[in-house]
Amino acid sequence: MVHDSVIAALRLAAEQDPGNPELRLHLADLLLQAGKAEAALEQARAALNREPDNVRALRLAAWAADEAGETDAAQRYHRLHDALTGVVQGTAQGVAAPVNTPLRAEVFPDPANEPEPGSAAEQNAADQRWDLQTPRVTLADVSGMQAVKQRLELALLAPLRNPELLKMYGSALRGGLLLYGPPGCGKTFIARAVAGELNARFINVGLSDVLDMYLGQSERNLSDVFALARRRAPCVLFLDEVDALGRRRSQMRHSAANVVGQLLSELDGAKASNEGVFVLAATNSPWDVDPALRRPGRFDRTLLVLPPDLEARRHLLELELRSRPTEALDLPAIAARTGEFSGADLSHLVSSATELAMQDAIRQGKVRPIRQADFIRALKEVRPSTRTWFETARNAAQFANEDGEYDDLLAHLRGKPSGR
Repeated sequence: MVHDSVIAALRLAAEQDPGNPELRLHLADLLLQAGKAEAALEQARAALNREPDNVRALRLAAWAADEAGETDAAQRYHRLHDALTGVVQGTAQGVAAPVNTPLRAEVFPDPANEPEPGSAAEQNAADQRWDLQTPRVTLADVSGMQAVKQRLELALLAPLRNPELLKMYGSALRGGLLLYGPPGCGKTFIARAVAGELNARFINVGLSDVLDMYLGQSERNLSDVFALARRRAPCVLFLDEVDALGRRRSQMRHSAANVVGQLLSELDGAKASNEGVFVLAATNSPWDVDPALRRPGRFDRTLLVLPPDLEARRHLLELELRSRPTEALDLPAIAARTGEFSGADLSHLVSSATELAMQDAIRQGKVRPIRQADFIRALKEVRPSTRTWFETARNAAQFANEDGEYDDLLAHLRGKPSGR
């Protein structure tokens, strides 16, 4: 379950950076998970006010409006989403077209104009819905985080680079890898870097990309993206916020539990081989993931992604400041004072210091660079958002560590290296 303090922190960040639609949409995702559909709809609408053609915002708005009981609004958002993505919804999903709708031709298309099931035209139309990338980044582009890189090398990359060795030992690399840790610490970037290491395609799948208000469409979305990954193998399929997508079925409605069942089927390769498809997932709450997804052959390996270390923090600060005017900054000193900061927190810190410099420039009537004093003032106001996550994680890990899967986390919390 999403902790209220995390939502509160994201609300504050959205208020301080109102022009950031991605931040609002992430908050909307979490609000939906927490059952706060009306608040989620408000955030999705705010994102649409800035980017009316944002497909993710339209999908979230449709889902939130449906959960909030605003059926007419949900249908409007869904039709706009479909018009932008080229997806056609019909009565096969059990949804009747609204009376006198101007988009009736979209809702009830002419069967003669539809591509044949399984045809290249239908596959191409489905493929365009997903963000298929060819990453140019590798783990060399990930600053610091040596422990994460070493675990990735041992658990995933080395076996993939040495298929003959696997064959010699009569073994096969099965199952997926689950990245977990505080939000904003680079799990998505690491997954993209893994794809770059393997010279593979990369598909980033979020909660709003899969879940759909139409009956049965969520399961079809999952099937479609796995089919795309198989056709474009080698491919890294990255499932973001998998705790929401694959939440414990005891906590979900029946229709949402069906999505977990579909995900299990796809991971098992029940209908098609997953050879060449490497499934990575990320979550802030691994303890909320359905136990069936953690069984051997599925997400049976975990990797803790902690806030950036000293080297990584200094590098992230450099990246954030490279296009801003600065003067006599001691970045190592700033990095040393941000020990619990996530990447997102560091970005917020730089924005806050920049705002202080801008306010001073407005008062004086002349532009001045960002100085060390601005960061010292900003550090008095900006606090690391990871603290609330660690508080929640401590309780969860202590009572759910029967098989030792949270040993790394508990060792970090104790402040000494793991024995593993």
